[in-house]
Amino acid sequence: MFKYFSVLFVAVFLISCKTKTNVNNPVSVNTAITSNTALFKKIKEIPPFDQLKINSKVDVQTGKFIPTLDATIYIEKDQKVWMNIIAVFLNVGRGIATADGIRGYEKWNKTYIESDFSYLNNLLQVNFIDFSSLQNLLIGKTFLPLNEKDFKVTKNATGYQLTSEKPLKFQNDGKMSEYEVSLNYTSDFDLMEVNLNNVKTADQLEISYSNWITFENMRLPQNVKLMIKGTKTSQILLENTKFERTRMETPYSVPNNYTKTEIK
Repeated sequence: MFKYFSVLFVAVFLISCKTKTNVNNPVSVNTAITSNTALFKKIKEIPPFDQLKINSKVDVQTGKFIPTLDATIYIEKDQKVWMNIIAVFLNVGRGIATADGIRGYEKWNKTYIESDFSYLNNLLQVNFIDFSSLQNLLIGKTFLPLNEKDFKVTKNATGYQLTSEKPLKFQNDGKMSEYEVSLNYTSDFDLMEVNLNNVKTADQLEISYSNWITFENMRLPQNVKLMIKGTKTSQILLENTKFERTRMETPYSVPNNYTKTEIK
């Protein structure tokens, strides 16, 4: 059960806050863009904000029954991401991520974790996640390194598609991984979908965002879906029901008699 809670620890933070920008009407389908430097600059922008609180409902699908979860998520920019989880009116877990790594505990089995970002990389079947990229992922921005020369960019009826010209290589702690990558954005630069395929293992990570709204000059998705495909498939559906700019306390301490665990 802790592994599924930990998948949620990542997925429940998949929110976005980006400034909406008007662009020209889309042109014909699959028309190549000859100059895309401005596009790459735009999709790498991180919107200005200090903190963001989100109330969410989360459905986790793993092949085993997990009740619908209520989550409170708090993001303090460049500092921490904090989450509290409730199921059937009972607090079932809490987690926090900082530049040093992640910590979390769950009450069902009285277990907890303390790890660097190798834990999240293993969980998401990638190897490039650090605090900066995790924060970008959580706010719906581009969360992996993008170099203009590595991608083919096309503009179609719905917006922009970026497709890696060849597998992208990422090295972390001596481990090299290669991914085929595609990203889709609307004509207003809302991130709609990210697909990463590991060319050596066939593992896949798919993230999609929908039902974007404007909240206090920020663009936020009301619905997020994260799918991790490997030997088994896990899917997390996140419905963001309320957004606030309220600063809040983020207490975290592991209860007594909990057991530290490692996810294999």
